[in-house]
Amino acid sequence: MFTRKLDAFRVHLWYSGLGSFGGTLVWTAMMVYQVQVVGLSALQLVLVGTTMEVTAFLFEIPTGIVADVYSRRLSTIIGVFLIGFAYLVEVSVPRFEALIIGNIIWSIGYTFTSGAYQAWLVDEIGQERAGNAFIRGDQVSRMVSLLGIVTCIALGTVYLGLPVIVGGLIYIATAIFLLVFMPETGFKPTPAPDRNTFQKMGDTFGAGLKVVRSRPKLMSILAVGLFFGLFSEAWDRLGQAFLIREFNIESAFGLPAIVIFGTMNAIMLIIGITALEVMRRRLDTNNPVKLTRVVFILTAMMVFGIIGYAFSPVLGVALALWFIFTIGRELIGAPLATWTNLHIDSNVRATVLSMQSQTDAIGQMVGGPPLGLIGQQSMRLAFLASGLILSPALLILNWVREREKRGALIAEVEVETV
Repeated sequence: MFTRKLDAFRVHLWYSGLGSFGGTLVWTAMMVYQVQVVGLSALQLVLVGTTMEVTAFLFEIPTGIVADVYSRRLSTIIGVFLIGFAYLVEVSVPRFEALIIGNIIWSIGYTFTSGAYQAWLVDEIGQERAGNAFIRGDQVSRMVSLLGIVTCIALGTVYLGLPVIVGGLIYIATAIFLLVFMPETGFKPTPAPDRNTFQKMGDTFGAGLKVVRSRPKLMSILAVGLFFGLFSEAWDRLGQAFLIREFNIESAFGLPAIVIFGTMNAIMLIIGITALEVMRRRLDTNNPVKLTRVVFILTAMMVFGIIGYAFSPVLGVALALWFIFTIGRELIGAPLATWTNLHIDSNVRATVLSMQSQTDAIGQMVGGPPLGLIGQQSMRLAFLASGLILSPALLILNWVREREKRGALIAEVEVETV
């Protein structure tokens, strides 16, 4: 057996590629598998997602003890193995119960990797090299995703559960790879007062509330995050099911659904890579007015896309609106994160970001089941409700933008008078 460890940067690139390949195989096929093979109802589709959110929320602290006290390497390896095993459980039998059990295992595995892997990489290569490593890893992930989509289509046309099985095996193989080659030389156990606990989570939330109450912009950040959490489950769980059941997309194109959605995802990946590069070159991320405008426009695309999706009369219109929504959502991640950090003072950043993460998770847990119940009666109504839930974020962003414009004008006047 090999005992020689690889350089942490190389391990990161391998992990990024293997994880992206396995994950793309699984998630390109998973929703189609749940709809066509298992035959889940709209409510069941949403409950599968809610189960993931609740389990991850509950286990984030207990599993974090492994990373804080024993080993971030060990925590990552356990998590990757559990994720792979969970995928195999989900397709072991085509039943709702298997999906629920698999998603519980997946969520526990995810919490083992959440935070632990990033912390391991920074410990091993240093903060000054970490930024470049994350960017390179993201580039590898995006390139490998295209290969994953093509492979998923090939496997999915044989059997829809096959890409999930292969993806699960790739994750288990990745865990073995990490066990053999992943180094850990920079780990130091986190002191007891600094470890995450349920009490500390509550204290963080309470401290965050005190900070936020005195700062309207911080309140707006949390509110936007809450609305993004509340609206999302209906689209994530019912978006593809709608095209399959409402428009019979397979008959319309004369192709298996896995081929159609795989092609759509590949197109979106290419658009996303191109648009993100354009945004990176042209967007001044230090200009709050321009940054807020971009976040507002992308959010408006999402609101317009999902509400229009609810009323789309024909397949062509539904597909156009699917792309409008998905482009907005694909692009909003980086500017939204930048916008958030731009409005948070460094001395309270960790507290507010932690509180924002909790708020988003709570939003998904609270919003999922009601939207699933609505979707049980009508998926169109579920999408309409989702769009209406997200739309207040536009009012908040517009309020922030107007305040920033006034602030910029006042600053210009002060400069001129000086």
